[in-house]
Amino acid sequence: MLKPRLTIAWDQFVAIWAGQITTFSVRCSPMVQEPYSITGITAYIRNVLESDELLADVWITGEVSNFRPAASGHWYFTVKDDNAQLKCVMFRSAASRQSIDMREGDAVNVHGRVGVYDARGEYQLYADSVTPAGGIGSLYEQFERLKAKLLAEGLFDEERKRPLPAFPRTIGIVTSPDAAAFQDVLNVLRRRYPLAHILLSPTLVQGTEAPPLIVQAINRLQQVDIDVLLICRGGGSIEDLWAFNDERVARALADSRVPTVSGVGHETDFTIVDFVADFRAPTPSAAAEV
Repeated sequence: MLKPRLTIAWDQFVAIWAGQITTFSVRCSPMVQEPYSITGITAYIRNVLESDELLADVWITGEVSNFRPAASGHWYFTVKDDNAQLKCVMFRSAASRQSIDMREGDAVNVHGRVGVYDARGEYQLYADSVTPAGGIGSLYEQFERLKAKLLAEGLFDEERKRPLPAFPRTIGIVTSPDAAAFQDVLNVLRRRYPLAHILLSPTLVQGTEAPPLIVQAINRLQQVDIDVLLICRGGGSIEDLWAFNDERVARALADSRVPTVSGVGHETDFTIVDFVADFRAPTPSAAAEV
């Protein structure tokens, strides 16, 4: 006698007996799965999130909540809207490059990658950049906020303003060597002070990486024998000039051991460094004339 040949059709078996087909159903017992450990399932979730291309390079927008700058230099905050919230962390290396004066309730755009913090089983955004949301209006609001803060501290007081040397022997310049404004300043200085030595402390003058580099350029000139310091760049939009509205730059300039002259943008442009400097010139070329 022939043995039946079994073929699986979902939950039914078909038995073929000498040309006759008989169909009957069977109850299949579910496979028993080994349970995941918490570490294992968390690692699985993390791998799923981190392998998603969208979540690896994403911008989000929302309102700042629970902003906590830690003593370590890291930033911890939440970005929320009316229906949800997302925890964010920005490590010190990225936080030190930010020019935004972030506060509770600010509308911001945050860039980063979504990952999992295993110890708490939470997903969060590992942020590397944060900018004001809402365009130019928000930038002006930040400008006025920082201006009021430094004004209250006395950084703009006339009593702090130092006279400029009539015949400087060595002039330090903080700007980009690639900027057209630098050549304009050089031409004026060579005509105005033909015997003076000129020291360039080069830096970026635009973008989110510029502020800490400008601070470094200012500080380098504090280590050499100069009589006056010029900080300058050509004109541009408020976004282009924003590095000169950075609190770190303003404080570094205020701490200069020698008199300072600002020449940033055009005559109608005003930045925070203009208020801090000992003398504000309307243009880079005018800064070289004083």
